[in-house]
Amino acid sequence: MSGWVVTVSGENLRADPSNAEQVRAWDGEEGAYWAAHADQFDRAVRGYQPRFLEAAAIGAGERVLDIGCGTGESARAAARLAVGGSVLGVDLSGEMLRVARQKAAEEGLGNVRFEQADAQTYPFPEGKFDAAISRSGAMFFAEPVTAFRNIARALRPGGRLVLLVWQALSRNEWFLAFTTALAAGRTLPAPPPGAPGPFSMADPDEVRARLTAAAFNEPRFEDLSAPMHFGPDAEQAYAFVSGLRGWMLDGLDESGRHRALTDLRATLDAHETPSGVLYESAAWLITADLP
Repeated sequence: MSGWVVTVSGENLRADPSNAEQVRAWDGEEGAYWAAHADQFDRAVRGYQPRFLEAAAIGAGERVLDIGCGTGESARAAARLAVGGSVLGVDLSGEMLRVARQKAAEEGLGNVRFEQADAQTYPFPEGKFDAAISRSGAMFFAEPVTAFRNIARALRPGGRLVLLVWQALSRNEWFLAFTTALAAGRTLPAPPPGAPGPFSMADPDEVRARLTAAAFNEPRFEDLSAPMHFGPDAEQAYAFVSGLRGWMLDGLDESGRHRALTDLRATLDAHETPSGVLYESAAWLITADLP
């Protein structure tokens, strides 16, 4: 397979050149932040986890591939279901994988392992896996069709794919609220069409085209919504979100920074509930299988 080899986090990662920016982000400061706040990131999307796992329908003895596994919550859940089987989790972030391995060891899960890999280029064993899953990891492929073809190659005939991805920005209050606050009155440029990012798989027609081009049968879309949890109270949510989105303050003067952070704290205060700081969100649960 084509690709380039770069040493990151002490490992040799074969990555597609188109993914260079993603490697720098996820195996750099962004991935380190996610690793350091693994429990809060998992808590944020936990409302989607039961239906995601139900759709994956992982049975005893199955072999599962988790794409963009992060700190491994879904991979560990899959390992508990695949008794007598195995789970491989792959991600670009060495720091997140370090946390994933640690948590799996603490839980005594011997049937899950993690590798630092680019799903676009990694030489997965052909036809080995019964299922491939990805919870919020598939939106960041620089070359989606290439990645999904490689994943399809790793699945056995009739193997299944289960993805959780964000719906349109307009249905995700959390992202709109944080972006509006931290923009501090600026008009921020929209990402180029098709660029990797949280909403790159929001359009079902585009996703359908990508998956069928990668040899999957017609995908199915389930409209899901769940509250996103950003902390037990506004103070802790402010520390978490300002750290996560702090790069948006770049280029602002002191007055602009003050406005942005004040507006961020105001929206978090407004969304504090007895159950935590909650925002509305919407995702697609996408399922597809191979012929």
